Amino acid sequence: MGTIDFYLEVLIPALNKGFFLSVAIIVPSATFGVLIGILVGAGRALGKGWLSRALDLYVTVFRGTPLVVQLTVWYYGLPSISLFLEAHFGEGVRPFSELFRLSPYVAAVVAFSMCSGAYQSEYIRGALLSLKRGQYLAALSLGFSKGRAFWFITVPMALRRAVPGCGNEIIYLIKYSSLAMLVTLSELMGEAKGVASLYFRYFECYMLVALYYLAIVTVATVLLHMLEKRLARPFATGH
Repeated sequence: MGTIDFYLEVLIPALNKGFFLSVAIIVPSATFGVLIGILVGAGRALGKGWLSRALDLYVTVFRGTPLVVQLTVWYYGLPSISLFLEAHFGEGVRPFSELFRLSPYVAAVVAFSMCSGAYQSEYIRGALLSLKRGQYLAALSLGFSKGRAFWFITVPMALRRAVPGCGNEIIYLIKYSSLAMLVTLSELMGEAKGVASLYFRYFECYMLVALYYLAIVTVATVLLHMLEKRLARPFATGH
């Protein structure tokens, strides 16, 4: 098969198929990661006692272990809990034990979301701790409850400051999504590996998949930069 035919008939269609699956992994993982980061970051910045310690433990575990290990535990490790429960408590626990058998897609999204959320929480926590209490106290003086003042005044201001860091983590997540092939998902990297193994054309496959990832990261970078500019305060941009 000629080079042009290989690209047009085999490689590009395969990578296009993997591209849509990669996007289907990245978008929910990034969304859940940011939401987890907001909740965990707020809890760590303002929580006390057991809540703060539990959240610190979560962040320590997910930031301190490789993502590839987390991914394999979610997909390959959790089913052993199902086997343990069924072996010791009988078939009656099967509806419950089935919860530990995750599909490859769910395992990937859960792993990426939980890991990304741990990193996102650091940006949110730092942004919250950097804020002065003046706006929060002003909201209380205007009749806001403590909860409303926090969620409608403090959190939006913190998010504005955290956007660059959170955006950087999303960029990392896009690249880390290539690990999803380890749980049998045929996303971009999985499709490239499959075609390369079948046709023994590794250079072409991996160079083109690198360009796909570069394109995704470039588009995401532009969108995040636009969001950052839109949220920037006038005096912070010089206008």
